[in-house]
Amino acid sequence: MKYALLLLMACTLSCGRQQPDDKQAAAMPEVNEREFTASPAPEWSDLFLRKSGWIGGDGIFAIPLSGKDSEKNDSVLFLFSDTMVGEIMGDSLKPGLKMVNNSVALLKGKTPDSTQIAFQVAGDRAVFVPKMDKPNKDTYFWLGDGFANPDARKDVFIFAYKIVNTHDKSAFPFKEAGNSLIRIPAGSHFPYADHEQLELPFNNYKTGEETISFGAGVFNNSVTAGEKDGDGFVYVYGTKGATKKLVSARVKPAEITSFGQWEFWNGNGWSKDVKSVAALSDSVSNELSVSMLSPGKYALVYQLGSLFPEICMQVGPTPVGPFGPRIVLYKTSSDIKDPDLFTYNAKAHPALSEPGELLISYNVNTFKFFEVLAKKPNLYRPRFVRVKFSNSPKNK
Repeated sequence: MKYALLLLMACTLSCGRQQPDDKQAAAMPEVNEREFTASPAPEWSDLFLRKSGWIGGDGIFAIPLSGKDSEKNDSVLFLFSDTMVGEIMGDSLKPGLKMVNNSVALLKGKTPDSTQIAFQVAGDRAVFVPKMDKPNKDTYFWLGDGFANPDARKDVFIFAYKIVNTHDKSAFPFKEAGNSLIRIPAGSHFPYADHEQLELPFNNYKTGEETISFGAGVFNNSVTAGEKDGDGFVYVYGTKGATKKLVSARVKPAEITSFGQWEFWNGNGWSKDVKSVAALSDSVSNELSVSMLSPGKYALVYQLGSLFPEICMQVGPTPVGPFGPRIVLYKTSSDIKDPDLFTYNAKAHPALSEPGELLISYNVNTFKFFEVLAKKPNLYRPRFVRVKFSNSPKNK
């Protein structure tokens, strides 16, 4: 089962930047990132507590279909990777459990209302399957982050990892063999039969060198995405190597599929050479988030090393930092005390967060999956934590 990165020269990101809108400034208070409270958000965790059909999944990225995190009257597309489909009677799992490699859910509105969410699974298949000359069950997609793109008709773009089962009897018997970008036309409906798949050209999976899993997080820092102080780029974050280094690419949203226009942060500036990428952080998780916490503060949120219980945040003045020291926001061990279980891949969901707070999810799993799932059939689902920050001292 799935276990699921130097200061930017001032002109690089600030030249041509628009000044903050007064309404946005009022809606986004300046906060002190070191003063906060963190507690479970059971109303969101319970939204994914189900007895029939979709009964569990990991991944969980939240994409507002307006393309704006700040839009209140919106719908949210949730993305899941490995998904369990079955029936639970009482506390027991009924025979007939199935696993598919990805699924989605659509929430109308932005409140955790079980009457407004529809979980969508494509029968015995994943929703998104790699298009291959000879498809096989050992090659499939796990889904990364994505966004609805106002600069491309509000088409939805989702990053995906082509995974191949290795059958090597290791703890993680699979490997990444491709990195794709899925494009869903605006207005398309489940099961999105009209979607397009594009292969990112930035990795060579045959040489054995470190590859970059682009799509660990996406941040559209554009005015059209509601970022009034935006610089006009969408930032695509990736993890590189065994130490889970965080790296970043950027591109104009309208050129997201023009891979020759992508630029990569090399520690001093932006380069067209992907091999020049520099680490922004390390020991991050395979899934993470970057978002504006308050004016001039960008929050990188992840789970330490993907699998440790610490949900961490680092704050920087730009979307590529430099990110400050790790701040531990929460320890998942406060909630998950069962030694058979582990947690992973925490991330913030700015589209679901109120001003001055971050709603954060993390996933729960076990290395003895089917054995433990039979006893605890609702274990494999996201849990949520709400972190509320204090106002900046100058606002008090």
